[in-house]
Amino acid sequence: MYLLIYLVAAAALHVTFPITQIVHPPYTSIGIPLLLVGGSINLWVKNIFDRRQTTIIPFNKSSALITEGPFSFSRNPMYLGIVLLLLGVAFLLGSLAAFLAPIAMFITLQRKFIPYEEGMLEETFGKKYRVYKNRVRRWL
Repeated sequence: MYLLIYLVAAAALHVTFPITQIVHPPYTSIGIPLLLVGGSINLWVKNIFDRRQTTIIPFNKSSALITEGPFSFSRNPMYLGIVLLLLGVAFLLGSLAAFLAPIAMFITLQRKFIPYEEGMLEETFGKKYRVYKNRVRRWL
C-alpha cells in the first residue's frame, strides 16, 4: 500500500512541478535497470517467503527467520527493492519532485517499519536474530 501511495505521489509531484527536470534523456533510462533490479529482488523475496510459509505482511509475526538468498546481504531486501523501484520511477520521470518519493519511502521504512519489525524478530528469535543482525547490514 505504501509503495502505491509513493508511486502516485511521485507521479503527482512530477506533473505538478515538471519544471525542475534534473535528469534528461538518455540518463532517464537509468530507471529501467533500477526497476528491473528492484522488481527482481521483490519477486525473489516473495518466493522465499512463500517457500518458507511465513508472512510477507509488515507488522505480522514471522514464523521463520530467513537468512538465505538476498537476506544474506540485506536484512531488508524487500524494502531495498521497493526503494529501488521508486528510484527507478524517479529517474524515468527525471524531475526533482519525483525523487522525493523514494526519499520519503526510505525515511518511512527506516523510522516506522524497520524498528518495529526488528524488535518483533528479536523477541521471536532471540539470540539467533541478534547474531544475524550483527552479521548482515540493514540495507546493504
